[in-house]
Amino acid sequence: MMKSQKFEIIKELVKRDIKARYKQSVLGYAWIVVVPLLNLVVLSLVFSFFIRIPTGGLPYQVFLFAGLVPWTFTANSISLATNSLVSNSSLITKIKLPREIFPISAILSKTLDFFLMIIILVGIMIYYKTPLSLNVLYLPLIFIVHLTFIIGVSFILSAINVFYRDVENMLSIFLVMWMYVTPVLYPQELIPDYLVKYFNINPMMPIVNAYRNVLVYRTAPTLHSFVYAIITSIFIFIIGYYFFKSKAKYFADVI
Repeated sequence: MMKSQKFEIIKELVKRDIKARYKQSVLGYAWIVVVPLLNLVVLSLVFSFFIRIPTGGLPYQVFLFAGLVPWTFTANSISLATNSLVSNSSLITKIKLPREIFPISAILSKTLDFFLMIIILVGIMIYYKTPLSLNVLYLPLIFIVHLTFIIGVSFILSAINVFYRDVENMLSIFLVMWMYVTPVLYPQELIPDYLVKYFNINPMMPIVNAYRNVLVYRTAPTLHSFVYAIITSIFIFIIGYYFFKSKAKYFADVI
């Protein structure tokens, strides 16, 4: 299949996923905005008034949302992509298509949510008088690294989920645990020194920190940690892709 044909199929799948997600919904696409804002309000109330989290003088709402936006994109994309092969079983068993287009289209359908939340974040920053700097020019690079990591993880999980449906059921628990070992709700400085080396293994930590640095702290990503994120993301993407391709020939028989 030609690349142009793959692109057209992915584009149609993305459009279908977006339309299906909000079909027959009263608020429709407004849910993209409503859900993260509700999360922001609830978490801000808890961690601003009941549990004080130091943010170096930055309003907690700005600090929180700068971490919540990339994390929400990660969690939602991986969740949707993991189930993408099973939810498209009728297409997989009847039509010969490149199997990788299903997790990729699921992830790309979530990029709309991500970019809308970035706009909301900028609005929140304006409200709290937190200016942007030229370091936002790093954003495309950070996003590419982030997307590469998500696709790699999704290739692995979506392939395994075809054979073991427990993956889909356990994923929500795993994502909650993963969020708590990623500095989404708290700054990295709160991690005890003896645990930092273990937390640093988590590729999402430098990715979330990079978003937060360029958006709200107005600094460049920390070089050594972001280089680690780049290397790890590429490695996971390559491993994930070859693992996915090795299992793809069995999908139609099992699904």
